[in-house]
Formats: sequence, structure tokens, C-alpha cells
Amino acid sequence: MSAFDLDAYLARIGWHGPLEPTLETLTGLTRAHITRIPFENVDVLLGRGIRLDLDSIVQKIVVRGRGGYCFEHGTLFQAALEQVGFRPTAHAARVVVMVPRDQSPRTHMFLTVEADGERFVLDPGFGGHTAVVPVPLREGTEVRDGGDRHRMVRHADEWVLEAEIEGNLTPLWMATLEPHLPVDFQLANYWVSTAPASPFVNRLMLRTLTPGGRTSVMNRDVTVVSGTNTEKYQLADRKALRALLDEHFGFDLPDVETVKIPMIPEWS
Repeated sequence: MSAFDLDAYLARIGWHGPLEPTLETLTGLTRAHITRIPFENVDVLLGRGIRLDLDSIVQKIVVRGRGGYCFEHGTLFQAALEQVGFRPTAHAARVVVMVPRDQSPRTHMFLTVEADGERFVLDPGFGGHTAVVPVPLREGTEVRDGGDRHRMVRHADEWVLEAEIEGNLTPLWMATLEPHLPVDFQLANYWVSTAPASPFVNRLMLRTLTPGGRTSVMNRDVTVVSGTNTEKYQLADRKALRALLDEHFGFDLPDVETVKIPMIPEWS
């Protein structure tokens, strides 16, 4: 692994605050990372695969201004936190917001880290409904940020991250908090980016936060939230997708005009 350029990363996320390993710093970095680096799976649909070595992730996200999904976000954020002086631990979780636990493999990456004498959960790469601030690893303790509400609860021998969705606290993922190694995520990443059953292979999924709200894309369905206004529409074609990425996600990617999405027959 080559030297990690912390200054370049901080410029990418627009962070000019303190760098002491405190909760204040951890909160600021978490929010800056999630609000400046989008969630996206475009490279999977372009057939490029996803590389998880740190140099490749830095080139994609920091240098080229792209986004990524959980393994990329988690690996990059873990490296940044280590440079600042934190000691983050990587974990794998079963995403249960759409499917039951027994049908969900451990294919999501998140982090825990201690700050100011307490342990927190950080989830920079979940996409929709993620917490943009650290969540205390304490039974039932809620953290609120604007209209968002999250908490960690115990279920048997697992911890569950819950988020408020349409007024109800809903489980997002479940994890034992066993530490995981990079090789574990390499295996999970291969399945997520290549298996026919993986939703990342079959669907276009994008999300970015904006000062006034967020922009989300599922296949051709676009939702733009700005303040109290919500606009929903469908992408007409791949050229419209390219324009959307440039306007809302901060990068131009000509190759998306050839992207194939099995869930959209005319785009396959």
C-alpha cells in the first residue's frame, strides 16, 4: 500500500476543521465524507469490476471525483481515520431493510471507532437512509440529525442499526461486530459485483446529498428532494443519465451512454 495522501482526501470532502482524534472531528469527517462522496454502482453495470486496493479507490474517488459503494467508501474512510489518529475496526453486516435475515449474506461493510471514551458506528457507504453522523454503540440510544433518526439495538447476539423510515424505526442491517479483514471484503465484493442474484448487478443505484436535500436514482426513477419540495421523474435515455451525473453527482462519465441495466429492457 502506498502512502495515503490525507490532504488530497480532505480537499475531496471539503474538510477544513480540526484533526485531533476527538468526537468532534469524527462527526465532522463522517458528515463531510457522506455529503461530498456519492453512493453509486455505475462501474459494476459497465462491467469494469470493483477494485478494493487503496490506491485504486483513491484514484477513482479522490482523484477522478467519482463515488462508490460500501466497500470503497469503508476502505477509504478507514484509511483516512487511521491517518488522523483513530483506530477504526471494519465489520461485515447483513442488510435486512428489503429482505429477511436468512436471505441476506454478509455483504455490507461498516466501521466502529472509539472517540472520547465511547464506541461509535460509522456507515459511510450504505446509501439511502444512512446516518451522516456517528451512532453510539449503546442499546437504544437515538441520534438525530435534521429529520434523520438512528439507533443501535440488540437482537439476540447481533447489533441492529435502525433508521426512521416513513415514521417508523426500521432495521437496516444486522452484525455480530466480529472484526473483518480486507480479504473478507474481497470475497464479498466479488459476489456483490458479479453474482446474477446481486442487486448491484441488476439495478442502477445512485444517491447523493445536497445542501438542501438529496438526489436518488433507482434504475431510471429519479427523486430530487430540495427543502420541502420533492420532484420525481424518469430518465428518458442514457444521455439523460450522463447529464444527471454531471449536474447532481459531480462527474461526467461518457461511458454511461452504453451502460446496460437488466432491469430496464431497452437498456440491456
